[in-house]
Amino acid sequence: MTGIYDDPWAYELACSFRDVEPEVDAVLGWCRRHGAGTPGSVLELAAGPAEHARAFARRGVAATALDLNPAMCAYARERAAREGVAIDVVRGDMTAFALGRRFDLVVTMLDSTSHLMTLDAFVAHLDRAAGHLAPGGLYVLEMSHPRDRLGDPSVGTAWTVERDGVRASVRWGGREDVLDPVTQIAPDRVVMTIESGAEPRTIRDVVPYRFWTATELAAAVRLSGRLEIAAQYGDFGDVPVTDAAAWRMISVLRQPSDAQPGIG
Repeated sequence: MTGIYDDPWAYELACSFRDVEPEVDAVLGWCRRHGAGTPGSVLELAAGPAEHARAFARRGVAATALDLNPAMCAYARERAAREGVAIDVVRGDMTAFALGRRFDLVVTMLDSTSHLMTLDAFVAHLDRAAGHLAPGGLYVLEMSHPRDRLGDPSVGTAWTVERDGVRASVRWGGREDVLDPVTQIAPDRVVMTIESGAEPRTIRDVVPYRFWTATELAAAVRLSGRLEIAAQYGDFGDVPVTDAAAWRMISVLRQPSDAQPGIG
Protein backbone atom coordinates (compact mmCIF):
# COMPACT_ATOMS: atom_id res chain seq x y z
CA MET A 1 0.00 0.00 0.00
CA THR A 2 1.32 3.44 -0.87
CA GLY A 3 0.95 6.44 1.39
CA ILE A 4 0.09 10.09 0.88
CA TYR A 5 3.68 11.04 0.02
CA ASP A 6 3.87 8.30 -2.62
CA ASP A 7 0.97 9.92 -4.51
CA PRO A 8 2.26 13.40 -5.33
CA TRP A 9 -0.86 14.41 -7.29
CA ALA A 10 -3.07 13.59 -4.29
CA TYR A 11 -0.69 15.29 -1.87
CA GLU A 12 -0.66 18.46 -3.96
CA LEU A 13 -4.47 18.36 -4.12
CA ALA A 14 -4.67 17.93 -0.33
CA CYS A 15 -2.45 20.99 0.16
CA SER A 16 -4.23 23.14 -2.42
CA PHE A 17 -5.96 25.10 0.36
CA ARG A 18 -2.65 26.92 0.68
CA ASP A 19 -2.35 30.19 -1.26
CA VAL A 20 1.21 29.74 -2.52
CA GLU A 21 1.57 32.93 -4.56
CA PRO A 22 1.05 35.42 -1.72
CA GLU A 23 3.16 33.21 0.56
CA VAL A 24 6.07 33.58 -1.85
CA ASP A 25 5.44 37.33 -2.07
CA ALA A 26 5.60 37.48 1.75
CA VAL A 27 8.92 35.63 1.80
CA LEU A 28 10.35 38.00 -0.81
CA GLY A 29 9.15 40.91 1.30
CA TRP A 30 10.97 39.52 4.34
CA CYS A 31 14.13 39.21 2.26
CA ARG A 32 13.98 42.92 1.54
CA ARG A 33 13.00 43.80 5.12
CA HIS A 34 15.86 41.86 6.64
CA GLY A 35 18.59 43.15 4.38
CA ALA A 36 18.90 40.36 1.83
CA GLY A 37 17.39 42.28 -1.06
CA THR A 38 15.71 40.43 -3.91
CA PRO A 39 17.18 36.92 -4.15
CA GLY A 40 18.56 35.72 -7.45
CA SER A 41 18.43 32.07 -6.38
CA VAL A 42 16.38 29.93 -4.00
CA LEU A 43 16.63 26.38 -2.67
CA GLU A 44 13.42 24.74 -1.41
CA LEU A 45 14.10 21.85 0.97
CA ALA A 46 11.70 18.91 1.47
CA ALA A 47 9.96 20.48 -1.49
CA GLY A 48 7.48 17.74 -2.37
CA PRO A 49 5.67 18.91 -5.53
CA ALA A 50 7.85 22.06 -5.45
CA GLU A 51 4.94 24.47 -5.57
CA HIS A 52 6.87 27.23 -3.86
CA ALA A 53 9.96 26.65 -6.00
CA ARG A 54 7.81 26.94 -9.12
CA ALA A 55 6.25 30.15 -7.81
CA PHE A 56 9.70 31.64 -7.17
CA ALA A 57 10.76 30.62 -10.69
CA ARG A 58 7.73 32.39 -12.16
CA ARG A 59 9.09 35.55 -10.53
CA GLY A 60 12.46 35.14 -12.21
CA VAL A 61 14.29 33.57 -9.27
CA ALA A 62 16.52 30.63 -10.22
CA ALA A 63 14.90 27.83 -8.22
CA THR A 64 16.13 24.44 -7.03
CA ALA A 65 13.86 21.92 -5.28
CA LEU A 66 15.22 19.10 -3.12
CA ASP A 67 13.18 16.14 -1.85
CA LEU A 68 13.98 12.62 -0.66
CA ASN A 69 10.98 10.90 -2.28
CA PRO A 70 11.70 9.87 -5.91
CA ALA A 71 8.00 10.03 -6.82
CA MET A 72 7.83 13.63 -5.58
CA CYS A 73 10.95 14.54 -7.55
CA ALA A 74 9.55 13.05 -10.76
CA TYR A 75 6.23 14.80 -10.23
CA ALA A 76 7.90 18.16 -9.54
CA ARG A 77 9.87 17.88 -12.78
CA GLU A 78 6.74 16.96 -14.75
CA ARG A 79 4.66 19.79 -13.25
CA ALA A 80 7.37 22.35 -13.94
CA ALA A 81 7.77 21.15 -17.53
CA ARG A 82 4.01 21.24 -18.08
CA GLU A 83 3.88 24.83 -16.79
CA GLY A 84 6.92 25.86 -18.82
CA VAL A 85 8.77 26.79 -15.63
CA ALA A 86 12.49 26.11 -15.34
CA ILE A 87 13.50 24.60 -12.00
CA ASP A 88 16.25 22.21 -10.98
CA VAL A 89 14.98 19.17 -9.05
CA VAL A 90 17.40 17.19 -6.89
CA ARG A 91 16.78 14.06 -4.86
CA GLY A 92 18.38 14.39 -1.45
CA ASP A 93 18.04 14.14 2.33
CA MET A 94 17.36 17.46 4.06
CA THR A 95 19.96 16.54 6.72
CA ALA A 96 22.78 15.35 4.44
CA PHE A 97 22.78 17.11 1.08
CA ALA A 98 25.77 18.75 -0.58
CA LEU A 99 25.02 20.58 -3.82
CA GLY A 100 28.35 22.34 -4.18
CA ARG A 101 26.77 25.75 -4.60
CA ARG A 102 25.14 28.43 -2.51
CA PHE A 103 21.83 30.26 -2.69
CA ASP A 104 20.57 33.71 -1.77
CA LEU A 105 17.53 32.15 -0.10
CA VAL A 106 16.73 28.74 1.39
CA VAL A 107 13.15 27.84 2.38
CA THR A 108 11.46 24.91 4.08
CA MET A 109 7.67 25.11 4.00
CA LEU A 110 4.59 23.26 5.33
CA ASP A 111 6.20 22.15 8.60
CA SER A 112 8.52 19.69 6.86
CA THR A 113 10.85 19.78 9.86
CA SER A 114 8.25 17.60 11.63
CA HIS A 115 9.95 14.74 9.74
CA LEU A 116 13.16 15.38 11.71
CA MET A 117 12.78 13.01 14.65
CA THR A 118 15.81 13.94 16.79
CA LEU A 119 17.66 17.05 17.87
CA ASP A 120 20.77 15.75 16.11
CA ALA A 121 18.80 15.54 12.85
CA PHE A 122 17.49 19.09 13.31
CA VAL A 123 20.98 20.46 13.95
CA ALA A 124 22.34 18.57 10.92
CA HIS A 125 19.56 20.09 8.84
CA LEU A 126 20.39 23.61 10.01
CA ASP A 127 24.08 22.98 9.29
CA ARG A 128 23.26 21.93 5.72
CA ALA A 129 20.94 24.90 5.15
CA ALA A 130 23.56 27.32 6.49
CA GLY A 131 26.27 25.72 4.38
CA HIS A 132 24.28 26.42 1.24
CA LEU A 133 23.54 30.09 1.99
CA ALA A 134 25.39 32.80 0.10
CA PRO A 135 26.79 35.63 2.24
CA GLY A 136 23.92 37.81 3.38
CA GLY A 137 21.36 35.16 2.48
CA LEU A 138 18.36 34.09 4.54
CA TYR A 139 16.78 30.79 5.55
CA VAL A 140 12.99 30.97 5.98
CA LEU A 141 11.62 28.04 7.99
CA GLU A 142 7.86 27.49 8.33
CA MET A 143 6.69 25.27 11.19
CA SER A 144 3.35 24.62 12.83
CA HIS A 145 2.56 26.84 15.79
CA PRO A 146 3.51 25.22 19.13
CA ARG A 147 0.02 26.04 20.39
CA ASP A 148 -1.33 23.31 18.12
CA ARG A 149 0.22 20.58 20.24
CA LEU A 150 0.76 22.25 23.60
CA GLY A 151 -2.92 23.17 23.77
CA ASP A 152 -3.99 19.59 23.09
CA PRO A 153 -1.55 16.66 22.76
CA SER A 154 -3.85 14.96 20.24
CA VAL A 155 -4.60 17.28 17.35
CA GLY A 156 -6.66 16.55 14.27
CA THR A 157 -7.48 18.71 11.29
CA ALA A 158 -10.12 18.09 8.64
CA TRP A 159 -10.74 20.07 5.48
CA THR A 160 -12.23 19.84 2.00
CA VAL A 161 -10.68 21.06 -1.24
CA GLU A 162 -11.94 21.32 -4.82
CA ARG A 163 -9.79 21.77 -7.91
CA ASP A 164 -10.35 21.11 -11.61
CA GLY A 165 -13.62 19.29 -10.98
CA VAL A 166 -12.10 17.05 -8.29
CA ARG A 167 -13.29 17.17 -4.70
CA ALA A 168 -11.35 15.72 -1.79
CA SER A 169 -11.94 15.47 1.92
CA VAL A 170 -8.86 15.18 4.11
CA ARG A 171 -8.49 14.22 7.74
CA TRP A 172 -4.97 14.57 9.11
CA GLY A 173 -4.59 13.30 12.65
CA GLY A 174 -7.23 12.75 15.28
CA ARG A 175 -7.82 12.41 19.00
CA GLU A 176 -6.58 8.83 18.91
CA ASP A 177 -3.17 9.99 17.63
CA VAL A 178 -1.69 10.86 20.99
CA LEU A 179 1.63 12.68 21.24
CA ASP A 180 4.23 10.64 23.13
CA PRO A 181 5.38 12.95 25.96
CA VAL A 182 8.92 11.54 25.89
CA THR A 183 9.71 11.38 22.17
CA GLN A 184 7.24 14.16 21.20
CA ILE A 185 6.22 12.01 18.24
CA ALA A 186 2.61 11.30 17.27
CA PRO A 187 1.41 8.73 14.70
CA ASP A 188 -0.84 11.04 12.69
CA ARG A 189 -3.40 9.00 10.79
CA VAL A 190 -4.26 10.43 7.39
CA VAL A 191 -7.44 9.64 5.46
CA MET A 192 -8.07 11.31 2.11
CA THR A 193 -11.13 10.54 -0.03
CA ILE A 194 -11.04 11.75 -3.62
CA GLU A 195 -14.20 12.14 -5.74
CA SER A 196 -13.96 12.95 -9.45
CA GLY A 197 -17.15 11.50 -10.94
CA ALA A 198 -15.91 7.92 -10.81
CA GLU A 199 -15.72 5.57 -7.85
CA PRO A 200 -14.30 7.49 -4.85
CA ARG A 201 -10.70 6.64 -4.02
CA THR A 202 -9.42 6.62 -0.44
CA ILE A 203 -5.81 6.96 0.68
CA ARG A 204 -4.94 5.87 4.21
CA ASP A 205 -1.60 6.46 5.84
CA VAL A 206 0.13 6.92 9.18
CA VAL A 207 2.62 9.79 9.21
CA PRO A 208 4.98 10.08 12.20
CA TYR A 209 4.96 13.71 13.33
CA ARG A 210 7.72 15.14 15.53
CA PHE A 211 6.53 18.16 17.51
CA TRP A 212 9.09 20.92 18.07
CA THR A 213 8.65 23.70 20.61
CA ALA A 214 9.90 27.25 20.13
CA THR A 215 12.60 26.75 22.76
CA GLU A 216 13.79 23.56 21.04
CA LEU A 217 14.05 25.43 17.77
CA ALA A 218 16.12 28.12 19.48
CA ALA A 219 18.30 25.44 21.09
CA ALA A 220 18.90 23.73 17.73
CA VAL A 221 19.88 27.06 16.20
CA ARG A 222 22.36 27.69 19.03
CA LEU A 223 23.78 24.16 18.87
CA SER A 224 24.39 24.52 15.14
CA GLY A 225 25.93 27.96 15.70
CA ARG A 226 25.79 28.77 12.00
CA LEU A 227 22.57 30.77 11.97
CA GLU A 228 20.67 33.16 14.20
CA ILE A 229 16.99 34.05 14.39
CA ALA A 230 16.42 37.47 12.83
CA ALA A 231 12.62 37.50 13.13
CA GLN A 232 9.61 35.27 13.68
CA TYR A 233 6.10 35.59 12.30
CA GLY A 234 2.79 33.96 13.13
CA ASP A 235 1.57 33.79 9.55
CA PHE A 236 2.51 35.09 6.11
CA GLY A 237 1.51 38.60 7.09
CA ASP A 238 2.85 40.65 9.96
CA VAL A 239 1.15 38.79 12.81
CA PRO A 240 3.67 38.27 15.64
CA VAL A 241 4.31 34.64 16.54
CA THR A 242 3.18 35.48 20.10
CA ASP A 243 -0.19 36.85 18.92
CA ALA A 244 -3.37 34.91 19.70
CA ALA A 245 -4.16 34.94 15.98
CA ALA A 246 -0.86 33.29 15.01
CA TRP A 247 -1.30 29.90 13.35
CA ARG A 248 2.27 29.23 12.17
CA MET A 249 5.78 29.69 13.55
CA ILE A 250 7.84 31.11 10.68
CA SER A 251 11.45 31.90 11.46
CA VAL A 252 13.74 34.09 9.38
CA LEU A 253 17.28 32.87 9.98
CA ARG A 254 20.49 34.56 8.90
CA GLN A 255 24.21 34.00 9.26
CA PRO A 256 25.80 35.71 12.28
CA SER A 257 27.94 38.70 11.41
CA ASP A 258 31.10 36.75 12.25
CA ALA A 259 30.07 33.66 10.23
CA GLN A 260 32.61 31.90 8.08
CA PRO A 261 31.82 31.31 4.37
CA GLY A 262 29.44 28.40 3.69
CA ILE A 263 30.93 25.04 2.83
CA GLY A 264 28.21 23.97 0.35
